[in-house]
Amino acid sequence: MFSDDISFNDVPKAVAHLINKVEKIEALLVTKQSQAQETNQWLNLDDLCKYHPDRPAKPTVYAWVGQRSIPYHKKGKKLMFLKNEIDDWLKQGRRKTAAEIQTEAEQFVYGKRNRK
Repeated sequence: MFSDDISFNDVPKAVAHLINKVEKIEALLVTKQSQAQETNQWLNLDDLCKYHPDRPAKPTVYAWVGQRSIPYHKKGKKLMFLKNEIDDWLKQGRRKTAAEIQTEAEQFVYGKRNRK
């Protein structure tokens, strides 16, 4: 907005511009901080059942814990789950599309041909 040469008359506009930029940066930092706190949130068993998209029953979650298929933490008898670990666990269940499988197969076959 401003060139390298700022005259004395331009100082109030430049300061107002800088204040505006600092306020925007501050708002972004507050938003990022609240998101970081939200992702490191602890969930108990009831919270997990409500948060999970399928709304599983408690026995289902206990079965996942027994199979060690879900990330969990345990203090004594109490099960606790970190929200960001649950999000990562849910993302791991993604299935590949037919096009992705086809591309991987072609790369595998092409790679085998070039090795010989």
